[in-house]
Amino acid sequence: MRVAAVLLEQSLTCTGNVAAGDSEPVLLIPGTGLTPEPNFAWNYQRAFDAVQRPYCTVALPNHAMSDIQISAEYVVHALRALHRSSGEDVDVIGYSQGGMIGRWALKFWPDTRHLVDDLVGLAPSNHGTVDADVLCRPGCAPSVHQQRADSRFLHALNSGPETFEGIDYTVAYTFTDEVVFPNFGPPASSPLRTGDGEIANIAVQDICPGHTADHLAMGTFDPVAYAIAVDAVDGDGPADADRIDGAVCSRAFMPGVDPATFPADFAAFSATAGNHIATYPRTPSEPPLAPYARP
Repeated sequence: MRVAAVLLEQSLTCTGNVAAGDSEPVLLIPGTGLTPEPNFAWNYQRAFDAVQRPYCTVALPNHAMSDIQISAEYVVHALRALHRSSGEDVDVIGYSQGGMIGRWALKFWPDTRHLVDDLVGLAPSNHGTVDADVLCRPGCAPSVHQQRADSRFLHALNSGPETFEGIDYTVAYTFTDEVVFPNFGPPASSPLRTGDGEIANIAVQDICPGHTADHLAMGTFDPVAYAIAVDAVDGDGPADADRIDGAVCSRAFMPGVDPATFPADFAAFSATAGNHIATYPRTPSEPPLAPYARP
């Protein structure tokens, strides 16, 4: 681990009932350009607080704009700390980059594979996005470089098995994703395809045909994505579309979202991500692979 222990410890914020060990805690990991507060404080955290579900959030360095290999060390620390304090396996829910980064931790820190029950990605960038190719033509942030479909980072992540035995992997994605693109048909980025883990790739349109959730909705207020995530962490195995009540298709918001404050909450989320993606110092190429990840 290259990150100082004090920084790793400062990045993790947990509810008081994590240490009680009554149920598996959830680790929430935000997406690119974000910290946990604008990503989760007005939706998932409120929903979990309402049912007293124990959870922690991890703040990735530099709003998840810098080298994902370094950010992954924060996730490794979080998994170890949650398992140690709760005595339970950890359920991970991550959005976008946050839905992919847990796989880097599991791949290159094998001890973490025994600490995780469910890994849930909300519109995760598992196989990159062609949008990053456009953003990176004049240079872009390190983590954006690494989410290009042909990046060395993603080649290292996806070479060999994409999943590991003993872990349930759920991918909740949308065919109408404008950020992780393409996310439909055989070349869809988010779905996982190989390895010995139990895998469920579920598009929100599989449950609600005609649903038009975009990338931003998937990690913040979409009720179908939330239903998939909760089914994964509460049910046996990964999520199962057949267990999800079709009534979710008629809802506008997931639990926890306040319709009265939604416009301001969503605007703050969008502005935070957009500002950091637009203004973070650009580099001409992605960071070099760490020695442990080189072929």
